[in-house]
Amino acid sequence: MEWSGWGDPAEAPSLSPVALELLRGALGVRRPAPAVAAEDVRLPQVRLDDRLREELSAIVGVEHLRLDDRIRLLHTRGKSTTDLLRIRSGDADDAPDAVIFPGSHEEVLELLHRCGEAHIAVVPFGGGTSVVGGLQPRRDGFSAVVACDLGRMNRLLELDEESRTATLEPGLRGPDAEALLTDRGYTIGHHPQSFEYASVGGFAAVRSSGQASAGYGRFDERVVALRVATPRGTIETGRAPKSAAGPDLRQLFLGSEGTLGVITAIRIEVRPVPVARVYEGWRFDSFAAGREAVRRLAQDGSLPTVLRLSDEAETAVNLARPGQVGDGGRAGGALAITGYEGKADEVEWRRGAVSAVLRALPAEPDPSAGADWFDDRYKGPYLRDALLGAGALVETLETATFWSGVERLYHDVGGALRESLTKLGTPPVVLCHISHVYASGASLYFTVGAAQLDDPVAQWHAAKSAASDAILGAGGSITHHHGVGVDHREHYFREIGPTAIEALRAVKATLDPAGILNPGVLLG
Repeated sequence: MEWSGWGDPAEAPSLSPVALELLRGALGVRRPAPAVAAEDVRLPQVRLDDRLREELSAIVGVEHLRLDDRIRLLHTRGKSTTDLLRIRSGDADDAPDAVIFPGSHEEVLELLHRCGEAHIAVVPFGGGTSVVGGLQPRRDGFSAVVACDLGRMNRLLELDEESRTATLEPGLRGPDAEALLTDRGYTIGHHPQSFEYASVGGFAAVRSSGQASAGYGRFDERVVALRVATPRGTIETGRAPKSAAGPDLRQLFLGSEGTLGVITAIRIEVRPVPVARVYEGWRFDSFAAGREAVRRLAQDGSLPTVLRLSDEAETAVNLARPGQVGDGGRAGGALAITGYEGKADEVEWRRGAVSAVLRALPAEPDPSAGADWFDDRYKGPYLRDALLGAGALVETLETATFWSGVERLYHDVGGALRESLTKLGTPPVVLCHISHVYASGASLYFTVGAAQLDDPVAQWHAAKSAASDAILGAGGSITHHHGVGVDHREHYFREIGPTAIEALRAVKATLDPAGILNPGVLLG
């Protein structure tokens, strides 16, 4: 992963002259904002003394405790726009003092025990793809902060073909997990935009939802068992797929963002590798018309594996194919993407049933749009980084609500973003799509672009705060699949209320009495 941006630097696009002119004309972007050189990034002095280094090295092996600047830089924060803006300016004040690579559940347990004794904060680290401040621990009150990189824990532990479940270690990246399972004829089917770099443990820790959630479900819905290392010992959940034996403790750790324990094994439902895949596009006259069509499919029709709908603005700038932004492309109306995976006859049947519903609404087919989306579905973060370097401020946020509240949520959040950024003198472009659907509601995913001010971090914080207030005011959830981290913490508290927060803090006090696990994240 690139320290100053997303993924592989070789994949980063170059903006065309047309795109640069569009940024100047539409957003008022005036000057580029390049990243500083890596050697100019300010790293804090390491605070681990020699004795603690030796003790921690003895747990994982000398070669698996790293103190060099490069590895510390690569484990600093996540990949939100504000994370990148800070590190691109040379600010790495949140860098861990050391990065530790345990190789087993037992090593994680021992590591947590010793760090608890020494009051060292521990940040569980998977792919480093958090976009909500999930890797920004509170440092005050701790003797040091270490990143616990789970990358060595990358095995397929068991494949139960009769039950169709796989038990995976948390450090497996998305492509590696899929490769191990595909070799045996199975798939998880979980493909968020972060898929290429995010880890299986991270998927569980933030309740991730993939682009094919309409067909495969959310990641947390597929988890049937967990093994977790805590400072107090091991917790194992999930003796059966479903149980009435008290509250389901899996739900404590799914979405806990490394604050209650370190997930060291995940048992998840798998499915046979699909033999047929078809992706296509449909055009509606308006986002409102498309929204009603998507709702009808979610509630009454045959559901595709992939179902997403862009509003008119997102369709017009062609974010379904990010590499072409600024170079024209098809426009008009609202674009829906439908995708089908499975057995050939099943795919053909569902495709025919969905197409019949869409044509009757009416919608017009856009034959190549689905393949275009599939080819470019992981490229959005690369485009974001190129736009940041050109001097634009680009960020995303997501939420969810019931169908009866979708129209208000869409209007209020978009309005809050436009109003707040226009007041700062940087009128934005605001795009939106429905990214995940359920019988009772849907998720809205917003993309925002504006010219950067001299302090773009403060600029975005003002806009994000206004949008978050609008989300709660409209009855939405502060997050659907990005997680809480630090960025959403205040509004998360407001969403669930003080009694619920007190109950969660009581759980943390039991499992993590010294408060060393990702302090400040989620629970404050």
